[in-house]
Parts: sequence; C-alpha cells; structure tokens
Amino acid sequence: MNYTQVIEILKANENESGILKWKQRKTRAKKIESFGIGLTVLRKLAKQIGKDHELATQLWESDIYDAKIISILIDDPKQITIEQAEIQVEGLNQGQLAHVFSACGTPLSKSPLAMDLILMWKDSKDAIRRSCSYGLTYELSKSKKKSAPDNTFFLECVEKINHSFENESNSVQVSMGGALLGIGKRNAILNVAALKVANKIGLIQIESENRQCEPFEVVKHLTSDYIKNKLGL
Repeated sequence: MNYTQVIEILKANENESGILKWKQRKTRAKKIESFGIGLTVLRKLAKQIGKDHELATQLWESDIYDAKIISILIDDPKQITIEQAEIQVEGLNQGQLAHVFSACGTPLSKSPLAMDLILMWKDSKDAIRRSCSYGLTYELSKSKKKSAPDNTFFLECVEKINHSFENESNSVQVSMGGALLGIGKRNAILNVAALKVANKIGLIQIESENRQCEPFEVVKHLTSDYIKNKLGL
C-alpha cells in the first residue's frame, strides 16, 4: 500500500464529530488537519495496512494528524533509529500523539532502543520527552522477555516519581501514573513500592480540552482483587 492509498482510506473513514472536536482544540497546530478518526478505528486500519517503515516515514511528514498516528502504528521497530525518535518527539504536541508514540504498545516500545530512549529522556528539560520516557517505562513493565529490566530499574523509577511528581506538568504526571500502574502490576515487591507512592500521590487529575475525564486512580487498580490474586498478595 502506498501513501495515496492510505490517505484515501482515511478519507473514507472520516468522522464529522471528531473533526469538529479537532477544530475546537486550542493547542492544535494550525497546519495540522484531521479526519477526526478515533484511535480504535485507526488501530484497525493500521493492521490492514501492515508494517512498513518507508511508508511510515512518508506518512509522518504529512500535515494530517490521523496519518501521523498511522505512521506511529505501522513502523518497524527494528528499523527505528535514535535520530528518527528525536525528530518525531519534536512534533508530538498535538492530540494523543505523545501517548500513542510511547505508551500504546506501538513499535517504538518494542524497539531495541526503548531502554536507551528512557535513559536519555527521563531527565530531559523537555516535558514531552519526560512523558514519553514514563510511557516507555510502562510498556517495558509489561515485558516478559529475559532482556526486560530487573526490579532495581523499576524501583529506581518509582523513587524518581516519588521525588519529582509534585513539580511536573499534568501530562507528565499522568504518564508517571501509568508507569506506577505498570510497575505495580509486575510482581509483589514492585506492587508494595508502587502502591506506597500511589497512596502518597492520590488521585491524578487528567486535563482535557474536549471532555471531562475521570481522575486516574492508580491505587484502585493496584489493590484490585485481580492484582492481589495474580501477585499472591
């Protein structure tokens, strides 16, 4: 499938309600337009298109928000480079791009470079990079591979969240909450550590321009019967 065909597919799936919400956004980039397609539908379309690094590169250069999401979803994790990730992270200030880029099981989180990017971005002066580092941490917390980080790495992350949460922007705080959630679900030791910080933090408000969002309750998820049974708590 080529660039033109993907754009035609997006046009065929445009959502008027989504377009209206996009136009009402205060922070959207003026040159970026959208077909108003929801992430669930975009995921289905990405599966139809299939993995294609070259096509992903072309779509990222588009001035269409939905095409950029498709770009993120169809990229080949083995072909993603540090240089590419640094270029892309500079353009993640619209909609859900940063969230999808780092924390939705997308190719970047499956790339061999994921840990390198976490370490590079966790202390960055740029809030989007810090947010992405916690998004990637959440994704790695779900990994069952032998190469996955050990408890030491995740405990250090929990401690960093504990010390820096209050001074972070809302977007980073939400990503930190996600990281705590993933870490706390990994094993009993990490659950205790993550839960201690989650209790201290309390509810995490989610700021949104278009809708009212329920606060993020990390504690509720980490103390669910399912997690207790899973971790033998």
